[in-house]
Amino acid sequence: MTDLNKEAISVLNSLIETSKDGQEGFKTCAEDIKHPELKALFIKRSSDCASAAAQLQSVVRSMGGEPETSTSVSGDLHRRWVDLKSLVTGKDEEAVLNEAERGEDHALKAYKEALETINKHNLVGIRDVVERQYHGVQRNHDQVKALRNQARARS
Repeated sequence: MTDLNKEAISVLNSLIETSKDGQEGFKTCAEDIKHPELKALFIKRSSDCASAAAQLQSVVRSMGGEPETSTSVSGDLHRRWVDLKSLVTGKDEEAVLNEAERGEDHALKAYKEALETINKHNLVGIRDVVERQYHGVQRNHDQVKALRNQARARS
């Protein structure tokens, strides 16, 4: 396995962890929210993140690597913080959306860093899939932020 191949697999495995974090984070948000439309949105986003992780895992396997299968430690800590904060705030809509946006901020940062690494090392074989997923993360972030702003305006 070439060094470039190892670097590409490392980038993808990092994004798999990020996607798994999103999957679990949105699942937690769905459990914490009472509003049926938001609950459905979070369930859909959790499913989307699971699909993104599965797609990246498939790419890693096709490159001869061993794909990541778990969430990150920082994602686990963030979910525990969300759970604790939800107990204190009563799991109100704005608080849950704030935490969802924080999670999406983390995902955007991870995808931007991955794209920088891809461009730096000219890892063209994975650029398309990562860019496509990055745009999905950006859409998720913008939607969650807009919903959070609406909730904030109502309160």
